[in-house]
Amino acid sequence: MSRRGAAFHLSVLLGGLIFGFGLAYSHMARPEVVLEFLQFEDLGLLFVMGGAAVVSGVTFAVATRLRGRAPLTGEEYVRRLKSFDRNVVAGGAIFGVGWGVSGICPGAAYASVGIGNWPILWAIGGMFLGAYAQGFLRSQLTDATAGPTAAD
Repeated sequence: MSRRGAAFHLSVLLGGLIFGFGLAYSHMARPEVVLEFLQFEDLGLLFVMGGAAVVSGVTFAVATRLRGRAPLTGEEYVRRLKSFDRNVVAGGAIFGVGWGVSGICPGAAYASVGIGNWPILWAIGGMFLGAYAQGFLRSQLTDATAGPTAAD
């Protein structure tokens, strides 16, 4: 892994601040607004997410053609493909249920704390516990399917 300089960390911080401000400004950090969107009562967030997707898509399409390397790290742009398997489907379904129950997605959860929504800390705690439980379960399943080693 390459060493990251101060410019990289500052740009990540600045990007996070802009992202968080945008989430709060667009009301995506308010669970009640997100739940209204998920129930097709308020489709305003569709324009927020669509606008973000268009800006990101155009930026990456143009940036990769104009310059073959990332501006801050100098690393080459590489398209990473992940296979579409049952883990992707199951994980997406579990994520969707969590999003629907809590009314907030992980990025917006932190922005929600920033606007004073302290009860959302329960959802953030649940995200961490869920991620830990998944990692623990996967490591247990991997160890169980690996079978005995020569050292056993």
